[in-house]
Amino acid sequence: MSLFDFLKKKETSVVGIDIGASSIKVVQLKKRQGVAVLETYGELSLGPYSDAEIGQATNLPASKIAEALKDLLIEANVTAKKAGVSIPFSSSLISLILMPALNPKNLSSMIPIEARKYIPVPISEVTLDWFVVPDEGSSFDEDYEYGGQINEDSVKKTEGGKKIKVLLVAIHNDILNKYNEIINSTDLAVGFFEIEIFSAIRAVVEQSIIPTMVIDMGARDTKLYIVEFGIIKASHVINSGAQDITQTLSKSLSISISKAEESKRKSGIIENFGDNKIVDSKDIIVSALERIFTEANRVMTQYQQKNNKNIGNVILTGSGAMMKGILPVAEKHFETSVTISDPFSKTKSPAFLEEILKEVGPGFAVAVGLALRRLQEID
Repeated sequence: MSLFDFLKKKETSVVGIDIGASSIKVVQLKKRQGVAVLETYGELSLGPYSDAEIGQATNLPASKIAEALKDLLIEANVTAKKAGVSIPFSSSLISLILMPALNPKNLSSMIPIEARKYIPVPISEVTLDWFVVPDEGSSFDEDYEYGGQINEDSVKKTEGGKKIKVLLVAIHNDILNKYNEIINSTDLAVGFFEIEIFSAIRAVVEQSIIPTMVIDMGARDTKLYIVEFGIIKASHVINSGAQDITQTLSKSLSISISKAEESKRKSGIIENFGDNKIVDSKDIIVSALERIFTEANRVMTQYQQKNNKNIGNVILTGSGAMMKGILPVAEKHFETSVTISDPFSKTKSPAFLEEILKEVGPGFAVAVGLALRRLQEID
């Protein structure tokens, strides 16, 4: 043992756990010399735990999800105990509300009262979180404390004004109880539960004053987030996701769900697959994607007209964004820059993994975002 070993800062690993509709994903990071270093990552499909196919959305009880999570932690060789866990966007309610410009203590007393106007269930049945949205003229770093914290300076600056904007977040207690049951079956030390929208944004959106649209393509649905100054200004859900494409391929090409999913992942829109000489697999996928991107463009146009400002770029993320050939299809629908997310670019990893991490990265955006926040919390 070196004489100066006691001076070295102990390296601590953390894990981000994204429990999705069709799979669970984990990303383990540690901080070394101020840099987030990737240690391991992994994904496990939930379909087999509910007698469904790989890639299909599920609705499993807590016990089955816990079983799958423990299996994944072993298979991915996750050693970290400090964790952050995602909550599905569909299990939450997020509203931007106007409140009187009060100090944090008084504001905290008024929020539950005001929240009754926006939440369709009794306040006693939900857990609330909230934070003050800074003025657009203020910088991200000055006014915004990420993760549901209030920066008192942002409130004080508006004391003389009439109203301040507050982002209100509510999660039903039944959902939190379910996730606590899942975690209690492991030996993980969970620092927080976070709605997936915040985790994804942390991983894929750079701090910028340019409005950005994030298109998060999941198995069951596609979520749209519009972000300005690091703040969510609008959200929208399209009831179509990656599993719908698989099911359409299966029916149109007369192949099994598992074969359709496998071929979709392997070939995407790059090449045709299947034995059907009449139906083109690429046309089927493109048609499904165009419905999603047309709706996304409608939401973008509506936002731009309402707020009299242009969205500067579109970021594709989620497992659906991993499909080969998806970028050119998306670019045809938006008169702005379109990119595919690269969340692992915010971590350090071996050079030989660079290409594979870019390829699978969009599907791990939430898990990376969770791990990055957990890493910050243990500093």
